[in-house]
Amino acid sequence: MKFKLEASDKFSKARAGEIVTDHGTIQTPIFMPVGTAGSVKAVHQRELKNDIEAQIILGNTYHLYLRPGLDVLEKAGGLHKFNGWDKPILTDSGGYQVYSLTEVRKIKEEGVTFRSHIDGSKHLFTPEYAMDIQRIIGADIIMAFDECTPYPCEYGYARRSVDMTHRWLKRCCERFDSTDPKYDYSQTLFPIVQGSVYKDLRIKSAEFIASMNREGNAIGGLSVGEPAEEMYAMTEVVCNILPGDKPRYLMGVGTPANILENIALGVDMFDCVMPTRNARNGMLFTKNGIINIKNEKWKDDFSAIEEDSDLFADREYSKAYLRHLIHSKEILGAQIATLHNLHFYLWLVTEARQQIIAGSFYDWKNKMVVKLSQRL
Repeated sequence: MKFKLEASDKFSKARAGEIVTDHGTIQTPIFMPVGTAGSVKAVHQRELKNDIEAQIILGNTYHLYLRPGLDVLEKAGGLHKFNGWDKPILTDSGGYQVYSLTEVRKIKEEGVTFRSHIDGSKHLFTPEYAMDIQRIIGADIIMAFDECTPYPCEYGYARRSVDMTHRWLKRCCERFDSTDPKYDYSQTLFPIVQGSVYKDLRIKSAEFIASMNREGNAIGGLSVGEPAEEMYAMTEVVCNILPGDKPRYLMGVGTPANILENIALGVDMFDCVMPTRNARNGMLFTKNGIINIKNEKWKDDFSAIEEDSDLFADREYSKAYLRHLIHSKEILGAQIATLHNLHFYLWLVTEARQQIIAGSFYDWKNKMVVKLSQRL
C-alpha cells in the first residue's frame, strides 16, 4: 500500500490524499460503507460501484469467521471472489464485536474467549489468530486485534487495557510479518490507538502506535457514547502525534457533522453503520439537514428526495412514496433510503476533498456543519 498527500487546508489540518492498493486507488478523505457479513445491507455490489461510487468497503472478521466460515472463504479464494467486489476491502479484527459481547466473553492476556451469538459455541481469538483469519478473508487492509474500552471507563481499567492492546499489537505484527498473503495481492496492517477519553493514555498509545512504523494507523474506542467534544479533543491529540505521511482512520464515526469536524482535525478514513442502519428506520441525511421520512409532514410531499442529486433514486422517487414504502415495511423502501444515505455520505467526503484542494474547505465546513445538523 502507498499513500500520497496531495493537498492540505490552510486553516485546519484537513488534507486530501491518495491510497494505492493492489485492488485500486482510494481518494481521501473517504467514507467506507460497512458490509458486516460481506454485503452492504440492501445494496447490490453493482449499485455500490456504479451509483454510489464506493471506492472501498468493510467486512467484519468476527461475523465472517462465524458465517460463512473460513473454509468457504478460503475455497472461494478470499472475500473479493466470494462477494464479487473487485475494489479494496478493509476488515476489522473482531475486537469491537467481541467487546460488545459483554455477557459471553472473557478477556485474558492470551486473547478473548467468547460464545457465538449464533449457536452459543465457544471460540478463542488471539492476536495471532486474528491475523490468520484476516489472511484467509483476504482484505487489502486488516486491523490489529485490540480491546475497545467502554464509555464511561475508569482510568485504571483504561490504562491496563492500553498496555495489553500494545502487547497484543506486537504479537499481531510478529505474526503478520512472518506470514505471506494467501492470494495474489498484498495486504497491509493498521494498528489501533486506544486510551478512552484520557489525554495522557491517548498520547502514550499514539506514540507507541507511531513507533511501530506501519503503513497506516487507526484511532479506535471513540464514538462509543462520549460527548462529541471529547471525541474531537481525543482525535486532535492523536492526529498531532500520528505521522502525517500515512493515512489516519477514525473507526466507527459517525454523523455527517462528525465526519467534517474530524476531517478538519486530520482524519482521512471513516466508516459507520449510521447511513445504512438509519436509512432502514426512515432517517435520511441530506445537504440541507436530516429528514425523518416517517413524519406526517412528508405524507403528500411529492418533491424528489434530493432534487439536485445525480442519483437516480433521489430524482425519481418522491418523499411521499418513500414514506409510504417505509411505513408499509416494503423492502424497496430500505433499498431507496440506503442508496440515498450512502450516496450522500460519499458525496460529502468527495466534496470535502474538492474544497481542500481548492483551498476553501474551512469556511465551507463551518457552513455545512450547521446545515447538516438541523432537522427538517
